[in-house]
Amino acid sequence: MEKLVLRETTFNTVDLFSGCGGMSLGFQNAGFNIIRAYDNWEPAVNVYRKNFKHPIHQADLGDEKIKKEIEQLKPDIIIGGPPCQDFSSAGHRDESLGRAHLTNAFAEIVVRSKPKYFVMENVPRIQKSDLLKHAIKLFKDAGYGLTEKVLDASYCGVPQTRKRYILVGHLNSSDGFLTDFLEANLSKTPMSIHDYLGESLGVEYYFRIPRSYNRRAVFSIYEPCVTVRGVDRPIPKGYKKHPGDLVEIGPKVRALTVIERSYIQTFPKGFIFEGVKTNLNQMIGNAVPVKLAEFVGMAIQTYANSIRNGEGTK
Repeated sequence: MEKLVLRETTFNTVDLFSGCGGMSLGFQNAGFNIIRAYDNWEPAVNVYRKNFKHPIHQADLGDEKIKKEIEQLKPDIIIGGPPCQDFSSAGHRDESLGRAHLTNAFAEIVVRSKPKYFVMENVPRIQKSDLLKHAIKLFKDAGYGLTEKVLDASYCGVPQTRKRYILVGHLNSSDGFLTDFLEANLSKTPMSIHDYLGESLGVEYYFRIPRSYNRRAVFSIYEPCVTVRGVDRPIPKGYKKHPGDLVEIGPKVRALTVIERSYIQTFPKGFIFEGVKTNLNQMIGNAVPVKLAEFVGMAIQTYANSIRNGEGTK
């Protein structure tokens, strides 16, 4: 479809389950006005506060008082990524374990607050969840048109193969309203680490501990990075080369640092990360890549612009 000239539209935005701020920063870069964020994990909240001027509240989003507080903010858009570990292929894949219910908390807050738009991000596996089916019913009953799309971040300006399920709602719209706008700006080829960072890492190959030693662990900067996880470890002593490894372990191969992993998640170099390494790894691995969030935000801005100009459909 033909690209529209973007005229920036300001939406007052609330970020739920914000973590350290990847989604907030991406939407802020796309011209959204973040008015408040919420998360319940203190280390991530502390990092968020160091990087944004608007307030973040450490709170349980299942709390009735917090739901009412968000409703009273009357946001134009609510964004967020409810904890995905219970749906993740790297996790337990068991939605009864405790945090998966927060997907419904997100849906309930949206339905009560009635923003014009909402964006929910999660792992693709959530599509098989009964909780998602229930959340979608809540959204539909509240009058939202829905766009569902699995995006590979490497086609959205992120140097990383990272597939994420994106659900976007627009009040009183039709289903699939944003599909063309999302697909219009997907790149033709995936972005490699070298495309994004050049030779700044000082190495051509890096080590990422595999979930199983049946998989390779040495990768090239000339391909998209493997998915950044919430944990990482150095090269084990005595590691034996996997047949799929591109080179032998040696001085030209090393693990990425915490900050380098934040760059792969497209956090800017000026973003402040302070805290215990274990916590930083977790919050960076759990974050929505900044450029992926910006990609989705720009699609919404362009769609809203087309509605204003009478060129789109509701």
